[in-house]
Amino acid sequence: MKTRELNNLGIPKGIAMQAAVEAVRNASAQGLKRPELRTAIAAIVEDPASAKDDPLWGSLADALQTVFSAQDRYIGRDEPAPWRQWGDGLESGAVAQMVDACKLPVTVSGALMPDAHLGYGLPIGGVLATKDCVIPYAVGVDIACRMKMTVLDMPVETLDTNQDRLRNAIERETQFGIGASFRKRRQHEVMDADWRVSPITFQNKDKAWKQLGTSGSGNHFVEFGVLTLPADDLGLAAGTYLALLSHSGSRGTGASVCAHYSSVAKATHPELPRELQNLAWLNLDTQEGQEYWNAMNLMGEYAAANHACIHREIASHLGVEVLLDVENHHNFAWRESHGGEDLIVHRKGATPAGRGVLGIIPGSMGTPGYVVRGKGVEASLLSASHGAGRKMSRTAAKKQFRWKEVKKFLDDRGVTLMSAGLDEVPMAYKDIDQVMASQHDLVETVARFDPRLVKMAEAGERPED
Repeated sequence: MKTRELNNLGIPKGIAMQAAVEAVRNASAQGLKRPELRTAIAAIVEDPASAKDDPLWGSLADALQTVFSAQDRYIGRDEPAPWRQWGDGLESGAVAQMVDACKLPVTVSGALMPDAHLGYGLPIGGVLATKDCVIPYAVGVDIACRMKMTVLDMPVETLDTNQDRLRNAIERETQFGIGASFRKRRQHEVMDADWRVSPITFQNKDKAWKQLGTSGSGNHFVEFGVLTLPADDLGLAAGTYLALLSHSGSRGTGASVCAHYSSVAKATHPELPRELQNLAWLNLDTQEGQEYWNAMNLMGEYAAANHACIHREIASHLGVEVLLDVENHHNFAWRESHGGEDLIVHRKGATPAGRGVLGIIPGSMGTPGYVVRGKGVEASLLSASHGAGRKMSRTAAKKQFRWKEVKKFLDDRGVTLMSAGLDEVPMAYKDIDQVMASQHDLVETVARFDPRLVKMAEAGERPED
């Protein structure tokens, strides 16, 4: 039995899950079949004391009693922390997750962006301010997932007259897929940083170096397109430019950091009720909290280095200069002051939007994205959406769409798709312009980016966004 099935039967993650896995292994060895296992586990969850002396199930019963006893002592907020929503008709599950997050005793305030959809613990598009602690799942699995755009000193007509040159640059200078890595490692000063800040980063340093400059899978992409700047800004004259846009994060090492410290946080807080377990936190005055915080920040530097390598190598391959560079994280936690308090602000799929702060909000492979400037709205915790946001699951998208209709959609917009899966087609995403309209008070649009040559991981790759 997998842990998901055990969790569905009421086994909390942490010490109870470990005991359940061991008990199921032993019971299976003695010949119990799945229906019998399910019946036995459901009965123990209902009444752990009934199995405390059972040689097969006693350890699980003890673990469940410990966890349930802790949960009985849990004290949440008397009233949920204040939070505000941008956008209408948001996924009910995402809204429910935001409500739950604001029940935590450590939560101070929150905000939900118009691209919101269901996530682990905190919804994608969720912003959460806490006091003196960090929540690994409120940062996200792909720590420091980020955007980077460079405007290149290259004729925009190249997209039509010499697209093969651009295609070759992408194919040669980055790689896609879960295990993607370079045989000849990229060089960047991030590898000279202190990777001993956490045992997880230290153990994964070699893997991280091999993956430096790669793009991963899921909704990660590298694409060329047209940047339209309607007025002089960003140090550029009004006009159209050829731009390179990338989206990816901290790859396998970031995922390992999240997995480890999420488990530590859950074990630290067995008192949390089931709906809040993925929001377990680490106090920043503990060793584990400091390890995670330092590892998260290292993953921020590493993700930025990933993008720096991709853009540096592609520009070098093409033999062109960079005219403009804009970038931002959107899966991260920051120390910030709000309402006179020093808080930890988690932006899980949300773009920093302090007054005057530049950011990038992409659409999809076939719809525009925008360079934006934040307006510094305190009610949103100085945040905006990180994209259009999914309007259906990956499974639903793969069932509903076929490449024939997708190709027509892309052809009509002049987009060449090098590779991707059906789960990432434009129709699986919300209308980016409706999302932008829902947050007009949070950011102003500076420029528009229209994708023209897009590469994502091949179909069938497990998503890591």
